[in-house]
Amino acid sequence: MSNLGEKSVKVPPRWFVRSFWYLHRGLYRVTGGRIGTWRPKDTRWGALRLTTTGRRTGRERGVIVAYLEDGPNLTALAMNGWADGEPAWWLNLREHPEAKVDLPGGPRPVRAREAVGAERARLWDLWRGLDGKLDDYAALRSRPTAIVVLEPRPE
Repeated sequence: MSNLGEKSVKVPPRWFVRSFWYLHRGLYRVTGGRIGTWRPKDTRWGALRLTTTGRRTGRERGVIVAYLEDGPNLTALAMNGWADGEPAWWLNLREHPEAKVDLPGGPRPVRAREAVGAERARLWDLWRGLDGKLDDYAALRSRPTAIVVLEPRPE
């Protein structure tokens, strides 16, 4: 970090991030889900479509999020593009933890919870293994970034 107080990492402007999210969801929708999700690899996170229930409207809300596998569970960072504030999908899951994910292999019903304690530390290290600057990005936020665990549930 420089003496001028510059951040060690930079994120694109908010308008760009939101536009990218909008286009990604649109690409997924237009292709019927054939493009827009992928499985994680050794050095890269995957992308899934998460469908939650809106906390105020009760309507289904879909979003594409990055994920890693942890045994049968999927994990995601509730980071909101590294901006302050919690992402709407995480607020929705806290109110209505039952959700659905669409993966390249098909849909899966899940139940969401926040990782805490030793589990959170272990999962943070897993994510940090993909991006050595994860702590620097997280420092852009005024609160800790939740790690969301999406556990499989019977249909």
